Amino acid sequence: MRKSNKVTAVLLSGMLAAGMLAGCGGSGDSSSAASDSSASTSSAASEEKAANREGEVNQEAYQTNHATATDKILTFGIQEYSIGVDPAQEINTAWNCSRYGLGECLFRFDNSMNVMPWLCDEYSVNDEHTEWVFHIREGVKFSDGCDLTPAAVKASIERLFEVGKDGSSKPGTFLSEEAELIVDEKANTLTIVTPEPVVDLTKNLCHPVMTVIDTEHTENYVEAPICTGPYAASEFTEHVGMTVVRNENYWNGEVPYASIELIYMGDASAKAMALQADQVDLVENITNIADLDSLRDNENYTVTIAPGIRTGICHLNVAEGKTLSNDTLRHAIIKAIDFDTMCSVTVGGLYTSGFSVLPSTLDYGYENLENPDPYDPEEAMRILDEAGIVDTNGDGNRELEGEEIMLKYVTYPNRCLDVFAEAVQHQLSEIGIGVDLIISDGAGQWDSYQSSDFDINSSNWNTAATGDPCEYMNAWLGDCEANYSGYNNEEYNELFAKLQKTYDNDERRDIIQRMQQILIDDAAAIPLGYYNSSMISNNAIVGGAAINTADYYWVTTDIYPAE
Repeated sequence: MRKSNKVTAVLLSGMLAAGMLAGCGGSGDSSSAASDSSASTSSAASEEKAANREGEVNQEAYQTNHATATDKILTFGIQEYSIGVDPAQEINTAWNCSRYGLGECLFRFDNSMNVMPWLCDEYSVNDEHTEWVFHIREGVKFSDGCDLTPAAVKASIERLFEVGKDGSSKPGTFLSEEAELIVDEKANTLTIVTPEPVVDLTKNLCHPVMTVIDTEHTENYVEAPICTGPYAASEFTEHVGMTVVRNENYWNGEVPYASIELIYMGDASAKAMALQADQVDLVENITNIADLDSLRDNENYTVTIAPGIRTGICHLNVAEGKTLSNDTLRHAIIKAIDFDTMCSVTVGGLYTSGFSVLPSTLDYGYENLENPDPYDPEEAMRILDEAGIVDTNGDGNRELEGEEIMLKYVTYPNRCLDVFAEAVQHQLSEIGIGVDLIISDGAGQWDSYQSSDFDINSSNWNTAATGDPCEYMNAWLGDCEANYSGYNNEEYNELFAKLQKTYDNDERRDIIQRMQQILIDDAAAIPLGYYNSSMISNNAIVGGAAINTADYYWVTTDIYPAE
């Protein structure tokens, strides 16, 4: 095992964010806090740093000596999915808050996707599944030293609905905004009364959007929310990185690192080079197969690739008036894409090909589904010709209703999505379909979802972030705020409503299988493939790094020092 010659450390600030210094008895300015929930504007200085960040990770500003021999400081090269860590702002910023070890929820999943009590240690539910009583765990403190109370949980949920309605977090997906929240300080419980029955509310409360924040004392939600996790926010520089430090008030045992330097690195090869140059200790999502093979062959590195429940998927904008509202065009596009080659060759086996919106790793009847659009580019061209979607001016691009087809395809460079996009662009050009490819960042990609400014938008989704696929599959529910595609199918909507009231697991499985088949038959999405996530560590620093199938809590449970 290689011993590292470098001393990896972070120049820590002399104090935490101002919000963390507020006393527990102090009066927080909630209006000020809410106004800080939107992403901050980058300064010219931070943009200049970001421009060259990947080439100079090991710069002096991020190097210092260990404070003591026992202090362990980790540097982690990661993707900047979105700006900041406010769970109410975006789905991705909610994930950031969890992944960085800051935020925790009332419940969480274990590696087998079983629900575990977390900030709630006991709960009960009535027979109608409309009244849920959650006992808040005793002795838990926020990172500012203030006690976690039922009133604090209630305030956090209320703030989420107040601020989150304008972002992409869509808290109504996990808990009805009409739910009544009742605090009993004497019993130390929060009761949630839902207007409609909920099959298992504990699963919804696992999602990072439902992270509990000390709203009384947090002043900057984007950069430094006060939470209960093992780490607390210290420094944040947009597009550059974030430093988190050990939460000295953490309730659940020893926290392994004095601090963690999270360095935003978008390029997979840059991550690999930084790791090999001893500039970082750990990286995630190296998706260049040559880099992966090189690191796997080197005994100095631990490479973990785990099958998961994430999927690469293209959402198709089928709203009325959009180009892809044409049914024939959508089916032709899917027939023209060689998914097997893209997954096994183009991205080096990091994805497994499939034709449904849910991966075959989940037990929802994948083996019983029928694919009406197997790879057949000749058939794709035939059905386009038959529908009169042809190239009339000889420029190589087909026209639809007199307009040349040029699909706006938005994605971002992570988890091979940009590589897929380029392959799709090329394959569609072979059948005369033009694609204007826009490779943005994670925030830009989410913005295009919310504004509906896309024809194709690809991202990588966790298909069972709440323990089953309901939250994920509402992306095609007709009146759902998370339905960015404009898709609306009456049978699908009815089945989704039935699913919300069905408790039998076998019956739920059958309903979800049918919902998948409807989406497949309607060519409602393009499943690029099912993602196998990777994490790579320097053995001298990290004794074993694994990513669990739920893709939760990278820092809090999955990274630990060598013995």
